[in-house]
Amino acid sequence: MPKVDLERVRPYGDTLDDGKVQLAFSLPLRYGPEAKEAARQLAMKMGFEDVDVVSAHDLGGPFTFFVVYGKCVHSVDVTQLHIPKVEVEQMDYFQINDFIRDKLGRKITVVAACTGSDAHTVGIDAIINMKGYAGEYGLERYPWFRAYNLGAQVPNETLVARAIETGADAILVSQIVTQKNVHIANLTRLVDLVEAEGIRDDVLLICGGPRISHELALELGFDAGFGPGTLPSHVAAYIAQELVRKEHRTSARLTEER
Repeated sequence: MPKVDLERVRPYGDTLDDGKVQLAFSLPLRYGPEAKEAARQLAMKMGFEDVDVVSAHDLGGPFTFFVVYGKCVHSVDVTQLHIPKVEVEQMDYFQINDFIRDKLGRKITVVAACTGSDAHTVGIDAIINMKGYAGEYGLERYPWFRAYNLGAQVPNETLVARAIETGADAILVSQIVTQKNVHIANLTRLVDLVEAEGIRDDVLLICGGPRISHELALELGFDAGFGPGTLPSHVAAYIAQELVRKEHRTSARLTEER
């Protein structure tokens, strides 16, 4: 396998470091040669060389969809990237349950929902529902978890009230709808509400979705953020391990106060 220069990483298509990329986008132009040339010039202004418009499809009216090939002249120094990551030791279903039993000795309570106007439950269902996702069980199947899935379009106030009612250890929020950054506004309101209710120190706040990163989650005031590809065990392991770390920190503080 060829050695990759991590200080100068570029895309590749046919051969390493050739910079070849494929772009797909739409323009508000009627299908025709002018639209095709506009797409080519736009890709060149993005910084791509050797641009070819390999596909153009009429979307009806003044709209055309394009697939463009080009050569990227830029590179990234991966050695200088420092990305916040969720600190968790990966465990499987059985290891997580054994860990909770041995380290906590009690069930973990989780409440989850798609909040605001979001009606897409595919993400939260993958993590919570008993059937799970990608061959893994959801949290409802874990004997050491008590999971409540409130479903879609749940007001933040209802989610927080349910968390208080159940004495939840963690609140999970899935945000699929992100147009005009509505997910950011909604997640910010949830954090504000949790703080206003005085339970921020009592619960883990976790969010997930296609445009969620751990870095964004931290910026918004959450404890963790999980993006695409997250499995139920990833979330379960994080919650269990973080609760144990939290108990250790509390115990250490009480010892110092004595």
